[in-house]
Amino acid sequence: MSKTLCFFITTSFIYSQTLSGKVFDIKTKQPLMAVSIYFDNTTIGTTTDASGNFSIEYSDAIQSNLIISYLGYETVIVSDYRSKSNITIKLKEALNQLNEVVVYADDGLSRKQKIKLFRKQFLGFSKFSKSCRILNEEDLILRYNKKNNTLTVSAKKPVLVKNRSLQYEITYDIIDFEIVFRYVDPKLDKYSIQSVLYTGTAFYKDLNTTNKRSISVNREKAFKGSVQHFMRSLFDKNLRKEGFDIFYKRLQVDEWQFFKVEDISNSSFKKVALETKVDILFKLKYQSVLKPLVTHFYVDKYGNYSPIKELLFGGVMGDQRIGDLLPINYGLGKNNSID
Repeated sequence: MSKTLCFFITTSFIYSQTLSGKVFDIKTKQPLMAVSIYFDNTTIGTTTDASGNFSIEYSDAIQSNLIISYLGYETVIVSDYRSKSNITIKLKEALNQLNEVVVYADDGLSRKQKIKLFRKQFLGFSKFSKSCRILNEEDLILRYNKKNNTLTVSAKKPVLVKNRSLQYEITYDIIDFEIVFRYVDPKLDKYSIQSVLYTGTAFYKDLNTTNKRSISVNREKAFKGSVQHFMRSLFDKNLRKEGFDIFYKRLQVDEWQFFKVEDISNSSFKKVALETKVDILFKLKYQSVLKPLVTHFYVDKYGNYSPIKELLFGGVMGDQRIGDLLPINYGLGKNNSID
């Protein structure tokens, strides 16, 4: 499924708003029913009615892109919705780019081997990740390039993942997924991985309708020490209180000598300057690395940060995968306050 990206920048933030719209086929001009409309990496979503209309509420906590997804059509990603109260979306049919000969050719790895590698790097390595199951593996398109030792993965449909420990069903629409290997031995089933890159959009369906305490405990465990937890703590300038200690060249340092946090007028974001790689220890036990590719970035109190691709996390935070992640609006009450 191809994607149409519509990116704009806005510095105006409001507290609560309802966005309405209509979705139709750009060629036939007919309205499209049951189109998925959601805010990326959240539990906030809806679908279009028989007339192609939709209405969705959001607050200042939601800074992620609005995703319009419909099977057989190009996905549209919109970020300038805050300046509008009503939008019209025209969807194009996606061209069928699947080459069955390439997909099923003998590329040196069996489909079983490729799915096993994908599962591990996509879902993760933690106990929460191990409770995850991909519900539609038959829709995965996996290609291994023997020349450059690279495994790429796409999908005919969004990947459906059920996380039993955290009680979320995740709809993940893959944009890019690539594993680059240092070493591959298919006969011994041994692999050395150099890097993993994946991007996509996600919608979380909350399955915890009974509010079981065990699920709440698991979600809080997944949150503590995560990138989301770190960014929220950075915004509030209470890193140490929340269990985060900063190290530079193996020595513990004053975190505010390295992280310069500044308020921005008329914005819910703060500007954070960081000029060098630092180590992050959570509860002096779990070690991560943060390497900035820019001199500054932006963060809000909900854990949203930008530019995402310019902040490289390693260690525990870098190993977090789909099975460890929570929606952006995790911990937000009905009044958009953090519980």
